[in-house]
Amino acid sequence: MAALESPENHIKATATSTATTSSSSTTSDLNFSVRRRSTTVTDSPSTEMMESEDLKSNGKECDKVTNENRSDIKFNYRPSMPAHRGVRESPLSSDAIFKQSHAGLFNLCIVVLVAINSRLIIENIIKYGWLINGGFWFSSKSLRDWPLFMCCLSLPAFPFAAYLVEKLAYQNYLPKLVVVFLHTIITTGSLLYPVSVILRCDSAFLSGVTLMLISCIVWLKLVSYAHTNSDMRAIAKSIDREDVQSISPCVGNPYDTYFKSLVYFMVAPTLCYQSSYPRTESVRKGWVVQQFVKLIIFTGFMGFIIEQYINPIVKNSQHPFKGNLLYAIERVLKLSVPNLYVWLCMFYCFFHLWLNILAELLRFGDREFYKDWWNARTVEEYWRMWNMPVHKWMVRHIYFPCLRNKIPKGVAILIAFLVSAVFHEEPHIAGDFALCYVSGKNNGSNQF
Repeated sequence: MAALESPENHIKATATSTATTSSSSTTSDLNFSVRRRSTTVTDSPSTEMMESEDLKSNGKECDKVTNENRSDIKFNYRPSMPAHRGVRESPLSSDAIFKQSHAGLFNLCIVVLVAINSRLIIENIIKYGWLINGGFWFSSKSLRDWPLFMCCLSLPAFPFAAYLVEKLAYQNYLPKLVVVFLHTIITTGSLLYPVSVILRCDSAFLSGVTLMLISCIVWLKLVSYAHTNSDMRAIAKSIDREDVQSISPCVGNPYDTYFKSLVYFMVAPTLCYQSSYPRTESVRKGWVVQQFVKLIIFTGFMGFIIEQYINPIVKNSQHPFKGNLLYAIERVLKLSVPNLYVWLCMFYCFFHLWLNILAELLRFGDREFYKDWWNARTVEEYWRMWNMPVHKWMVRHIYFPCLRNKIPKGVAILIAFLVSAVFHEEPHIAGDFALCYVSGKNNGSNQF
């Protein structure tokens, strides 16, 4: 019977199905027609009529969206709709805990840590009173520390002397051995001169430590300046002899001595000399002010912890070799927490705030002053990541030169580690000598 249907009936059925389909598509596209209405009514000759019709269409559109939401709530969110539609893990399960952010838990830990330590600080102040003594940092002797201040102002004479040596070496007025000898004298003098001034003068503790830290930085920079220029001279001679194997990738920067480059290097937050550095486009003044305010706050907090917690514990402690061993262990463990806070404040103030402020003012681009040392898996990895300026200096001027001179890798690592340890501890040793010297004079004796 279907095969015997007339063509007219078939056409009518097709037209009926087409009309049904068009009506359903019209119903389904009703949402989009309302949204298009504001854009289709654009043939009005008057601008005011266009704006009024746009407002009307927007109002109708909002009403339509509201009706759509109500229809979704009415038909989609029914009690019979399934609430569980897949296999999911709990957020704290072992399979899902590392696939999400934990910023909220981190913020909660910070809030709890601040609350607990604030309570301990208030309890300590109520129990022992205000123990801040500015004489430990600044005293009447601080105003008489002009020899240390003059020593600090005279330190730029050593970089200037190194520049003169390199200028003469560039013009072939000095042989290689004489250049090495002069650089050795200059770098050694930049260390011994501040040490002698600190030991001869009755200075405050903070002044001596600051001067020794600056002198160590100057020494590291002078070594890098001399070593880099020596290597660039060797590269220039290799180019003249067309010795291709000894040419390094830095031959694009021709060897020359520019005083401007040395001045920028001496104030830049880096220990590795090069003729040019990556630079930023501008200085963010507002950002610098914010970082400087943070620097003042955290420096004050660090001094508060030292004065209120560390100094009283040290003063009230017995000599570790004269008292009870358990008592000494208890004192060390009691000092561990405030020492940790002081170290973290020192790291944040110097490596993040101060070096970034200096880099921003000088438009210094490479600001990788540290890596994520808190994720280090070994002690060796931690030492490579927490102080990147010193690490880059050690790799560039100690480790790889040892390997090029056929020194075994283990010995090269040991040498780099020992040099790093000496220059990390030298400011503290100088400060201890100055403190012992001051204490001896206060007790009527110069014996340490």
